[in-house]
Amino acid sequence: MPVDATAKPGRLRRFLDSDIGWSFCRTPAAWLSTMVLVLLIVTAFLAPLIAPQNPHDLAQVFIDKAEIPPIWQAGGEWPFLLGTDPQGRDVLSAILYGTRVSLLIGIAAVIVSMGLGVSVGLVSGFYGGRIDNLLMRLGDTVLSIPTLLMAILVSAIFRELLPPGLREPFAAVVLVVSISLTNWVQYARTVRASTMVERRKEYVLAARIIKVAPARIMRRHILPNTLTPVMVAATLNLGLAILSEATLSFLGVGMPITQPSLGTLIRIGNQYLFSGSWWLVVFPSLQLGLIVLSVNLLGDWLRDALNPKLP
Repeated sequence: MPVDATAKPGRLRRFLDSDIGWSFCRTPAAWLSTMVLVLLIVTAFLAPLIAPQNPHDLAQVFIDKAEIPPIWQAGGEWPFLLGTDPQGRDVLSAILYGTRVSLLIGIAAVIVSMGLGVSVGLVSGFYGGRIDNLLMRLGDTVLSIPTLLMAILVSAIFRELLPPGLREPFAAVVLVVSISLTNWVQYARTVRASTMVERRKEYVLAARIIKVAPARIMRRHILPNTLTPVMVAATLNLGLAILSEATLSFLGVGMPITQPSLGTLIRIGNQYLFSGSWWLVVFPSLQLGLIVLSVNLLGDWLRDALNPKLP
């Protein structure tokens, strides 16, 4: 059967043939961090299929299996590869389920803060004047408060506004809102700077002359030309969002014990660190560090690959 020479190559081939694909294949830190990150994400979201137990199901937790050490130490038991906690929960299972919670909150926080920041940046840069001054001074006010303190304050306010019975079910939503309200300013400033450049170009001026609605101009014409730095910032901020969630959970204002994230597991394990159960804090900490390191390495490569000033 003859091969059609005019057939379009697949998406993977087009990516590998592009400049960014060439850079990706020749940067070990990029593809290694991508492989590690994909592995962590896949194992986290397949936790119900591959985890030895469901740590949230009390029927699968046995108190007589409490504080079993990792399997390579004396006293270790199969299938508890990384040991168990004082409630008899398998540490590996708890880490896989906790990773899923941390990733979901981090990704959701980045999406919400990016949407808010991009919208504010477009409006501020397109209209300028008093609207620009008002929105940017609001951003300066947010930046004047330490990020962690701001997140704790927002989280505490939302928790007080919710009825006691809804605080645990909506703990993840509160965390997403808290992190998003402290991270949108970077996106807004990035998009504002790009928008102020784009709005003076001929294609935007032509669209305004023919009476195209400002919202359509911002959405269809300006926004696509501002997404490159936004995507780089989003990749780098994913690691910060996951760390922020872990910090809030470690301080006790994040995810509850019934829905533990990596930060919650580290907080629980820290209480038993000096009693000999070191695995309760070491393994969740290693998982968190591996996720953040992989995201940061990938973000650093993406920033350099999309920077036209670099060779």
